[in-house]
Amino acid sequence: MIGTEHEYSINNPDLKAMPVSDLIIEEISGKIQNEFSFETVGISKELQKHVIEFKPLNPSESISNLENQIFNGLKGFYEKTNNKYKLLGLGMHPTLNLSETSFWNHDEREVFDTYDRVFNLRQHGWMNIQALQVNVEYSTEEDLVRKHNKLRTLLPYLVAVTASSPIVEGNVTGYMDNRLLYYKKNQKEIPEICGNLIPEKLEKSSDYEKLLEKMYVELRKKDAEVLCEEWVNSRALIVRRERKCVEIKIMDEQESIYADMAVSAFINCLLRVNDLKVAEDDETILELTDIAIKSGKKKLKAELESLYKKAVSVATEEEKSYLIHIQNRIQNGNLSEVILKKYNSEKDISKILNEAESCLRENKTMF
Repeated sequence: MIGTEHEYSINNPDLKAMPVSDLIIEEISGKIQNEFSFETVGISKELQKHVIEFKPLNPSESISNLENQIFNGLKGFYEKTNNKYKLLGLGMHPTLNLSETSFWNHDEREVFDTYDRVFNLRQHGWMNIQALQVNVEYSTEEDLVRKHNKLRTLLPYLVAVTASSPIVEGNVTGYMDNRLLYYKKNQKEIPEICGNLIPEKLEKSSDYEKLLEKMYVELRKKDAEVLCEEWVNSRALIVRRERKCVEIKIMDEQESIYADMAVSAFINCLLRVNDLKVAEDDETILELTDIAIKSGKKKLKAELESLYKKAVSVATEEEKSYLIHIQNRIQNGNLSEVILKKYNSEKDISKILNEAESCLRENKTMF
């Protein structure tokens, strides 16, 4: 069983970000609240008021079932709000200036005020990030350790195939994944929380609680006890015991639900492969992740092709229909590369944003 979480920016017709998630939640559900159920999805606030999250109400073994839940929820969202807003995927909003947004100021205000006091939320690593999160269920403590340790070795390749944030405040930066570039530094005041993105290998499941306690000790020193919860761990892969899942946080949001689900299918298949033949030591995984953040899939293409073949070898027919998209990303470029090709030929960010918005609304991919 897996579940997914999808973060989208809220925009006006000109695709300028609008920090109005609280107003939208009130409009749809009748009151300002953190989250609520709506048709086939759960809708929730995010830290940034210009971002809103959708997740399927029911985890599933079927990728197409998850896709249908989210897409039906999105269609319902547009209808309920009379198409007043345009939603946009991608790992960062490409033209957002930090002065144009704010953070959630309703329930749980103490949490965000504490984050702001300790880390300063007014930076791109907090206020302009959108991730695709995939939650993989575990059955036993041994299964938790196995899945955690296998997934950590896949993190560089997931970055390489999903990078979608090459533009910041309207400028091309030279990096394929600016979201992670900012994110990995957003809690530098307490390095234990984010580490170097890559979590340590677990020898036993209790190692994870020891890691959390190291974070909590440092937080208490800064009078930030309110943050001493399992969700404070900001590494690229964390354990959510309350949900009994391992949560992968390293992927940039993609341009459509289908594309997100293709990534989910890729992960699902690779978890079933017995021998991945990828690096397992911290230093190499970190080095490969940095390469992917900078260059996307260009320097990791051979490894990605090998992983793709292994994924296909264990895939169901349903999963194969999604893996086609992964093959296209490996051969033709991740979303950052696609965006840059379009930008270099047209020099028109607004046209790219409109195409990306249309992809999400119509559930199609950008090629």
